Amino acid sequence: MPETDLSKFNNSWYKSGAGVMKRTAWFLVNATVFQNRAFPLVKFKIFLLKIFGAKIGKGVIIKPSINIKYPWRLAIGDYSWIGENVWIDNLENVEIGANCCISQGALLLCGNHDYKKPNFDLIIGKITVEDGVWIGAKSIVTGNVVCGSHSVLSVNSVASKDMESFGIYRGNPAEKIKIREISEQ
Repeated sequence: MPETDLSKFNNSWYKSGAGVMKRTAWFLVNATVFQNRAFPLVKFKIFLLKIFGAKIGKGVIIKPSINIKYPWRLAIGDYSWIGENVWIDNLENVEIGANCCISQGALLLCGNHDYKKPNFDLIIGKITVEDGVWIGAKSIVTGNVVCGSHSVLSVNSVASKDMESFGIYRGNPAEKIKIREISEQ
């Protein structure tokens, strides 16, 4: 097995989009307000997200005990819902459309490491969740993925490539299993 010089592990090219003071302030707010299960005040959370640069639509619900890496890289459309224990690890921009549901324990993961490189170079990619998408509980969406409008990622699935509009996806890696039909009742 080849030896690796870990002293070369350097991702200094990465820019978070904010200075050290803003990142530190956000770390404290995220830990005390957003990750706190006993803090249910949605309007106050939205106010804080906007102060830190997030773009948040009207009627958005943010449940307790969520983790957001960088709010200045987050946009959420009108009437979307972010469930308990969701982790938005947005090293890159995450855009969530209108009328979306990001269910309990889901992970939106913009960063990864290149296992082919001896120093595991950082890889980042944007995530786009278009209008009407449902990301099921404990599912994962990775960087450079577009979840097409009204698509569904079922419980405990992993989307590592784009999901077609109105497709229902399941598994790891997620595969399209059928078409979502929406009835007007």
